[in-house]
Amino acid sequence: MLGLKKFLNFIADRSKGLFLNLFTKKKDSTSHLTDLCDQLISEDGVVSGITIAREIWQLYEKLSLEEKEIFFLQIDKKYKPNYSIIVKACKVFIDKNNETNLEILNEATEGKRQELIRRLNLAPNGTQYLVKMREDLIYFLNKHPELKSLDKDFRHLFRSWFNPGFLKLTRIKKDTDPDILQKIIKNERVHEIKSIEALYRRLENDRLLFAYFHPILDKEPLIFVQVAFTKGVGNSIQAITEGDISNADDYDAVTFYSISNSNKGLQGITLGNFLIKRVVFEIQQEFPKVKNFYTLSPIPGLATWFAKQSDDKIKKILKNYDYTQLMFLKEQDDIAFNQNKMEKNKDALKKLVYYYLTEEKVNKKPVNGVAYFHINNGASIYDIVINGNLSLNGYKESFGIMVNYYYELEKIVKNHEDFVNKGKISIMNNLKEHV
Repeated sequence: MLGLKKFLNFIADRSKGLFLNLFTKKKDSTSHLTDLCDQLISEDGVVSGITIAREIWQLYEKLSLEEKEIFFLQIDKKYKPNYSIIVKACKVFIDKNNETNLEILNEATEGKRQELIRRLNLAPNGTQYLVKMREDLIYFLNKHPELKSLDKDFRHLFRSWFNPGFLKLTRIKKDTDPDILQKIIKNERVHEIKSIEALYRRLENDRLLFAYFHPILDKEPLIFVQVAFTKGVGNSIQAITEGDISNADDYDAVTFYSISNSNKGLQGITLGNFLIKRVVFEIQQEFPKVKNFYTLSPIPGLATWFAKQSDDKIKKILKNYDYTQLMFLKEQDDIAFNQNKMEKNKDALKKLVYYYLTEEKVNKKPVNGVAYFHINNGASIYDIVINGNLSLNGYKESFGIMVNYYYELEKIVKNHEDFVNKGKISIMNNLKEHV
């Protein structure tokens, strides 16, 4: 791979002078870039394409945030599909529907944005640059909804380029490349890793950490998952991340307790469900004692959602429970919440959380993204865990409450199909009394 990069850089260097004149004719950087993009799309030669693509990246990296915003708006407008051309292509295809006319129609509907992205990938480290470019693009989507079509083009191509079949699953160990270990620490999104020693604790014999790598980005963990061997289901994140490992061999289950995407530029590219299923397979092969697979999952947004609900709505949700017994959650002004009080009101809390996970929806999907991920992936809701996460972040996001999802291997496919086709959510018997 290194040899290929050197070769591409050599080609680009030899041809660099051919295009320097393009930089002197314009007054601003975004114009330079759009001119180069025009040149890149129009070029048929691979050598010149590599050179122009690299020049684009060199310029792009020097842009300010405001200039990047202008650039995205320019290329979106310039290379989006032309509706009049699409209409003509449709008429031609309707008149004579053959493979040639279908290809013409496909090219018309695609526009030139995807082709631009493909050609930008010609540059050395082009894939890495494109992932970072999409991260920049995502930043502007709320301000410029019209850029969502451009983002869809990125996602369309990334889904092919980052297909799990191309990715390498690697078990992360204490002797893994130190740079990779530091990236794991930096990109842990669920349960903060405060030091290399804390990471080592999560790499002991009773815990495993797996990551997906792309062959082009061999030093960049794209997504990683952490699991712990447990006796039954794990129900305390403190015990899992910081607990004693003296009984490392006394296990019959695995609890997934964290899954993190390392690259914002790959947001929306489905990797997590493939990663979990692949890790389950690897564990089954190496550790036959493991019979059950659970998660101990966060509930981001629960506390914010609860604070916005009226007393009347909380009363309706709880039904036969006295809703006032949970009002202490709205009255808390610090993190020193009463664990005993949480435990005393656990039945009412479980009913409330179950409602939030299963009934609060957007576009017929659970509003909680973590819940949707696991339910759509074929998991059952196993239990709602009171005082599962006593950290500051755990309190702020969900009053320390967590969820156990159960991946019952024989029922994963059926659960997924029932959810997709019927909207049915699988729950375990021990939780049904709280429905």
